[in-house]
Amino acid sequence: MGKRVLIVDDAAFMRMMIKNILTKNGYDVVAEAENGQIAVELYKNFKPDLVTMDITMPEMNGIEGVKEILNIDPNANVIMCSAMGQQSMVMEAIQAGAKDFIVKPFQQDRILQAMERVLARTG
Repeated sequence: MGKRVLIVDDAAFMRMMIKNILTKNGYDVVAEAENGQIAVELYKNFKPDLVTMDITMPEMNGIEGVKEILNIDPNANVIMCSAMGQQSMVMEAIQAGAKDFIVKPFQQDRILQAMERVLARTG
């Protein structure tokens, strides 16, 4: 069975794009959320191996989401997704505990590299 992933993005087409790339490459997308608040609940239920988290979302943004998830599970693997030009937010996300980040628009290879690198560190 592939590694289990939770995809978090407020744009349905972004979730679908990431899901297509991941499922095609052997990952198991166990759940999707459109904001950080839902992501935290889904994380508790599914305990995924990895989370892709958008930064800018309604209700609870990605940085708050990362902090909440890490409160639940200090070993959580979260990869942030951000649009170009959000370097300060990416730094904030890394400081909050994110393990890596991917810049939109996504490159399939970059997504897979980030996933493999983060998962390799955790065994």
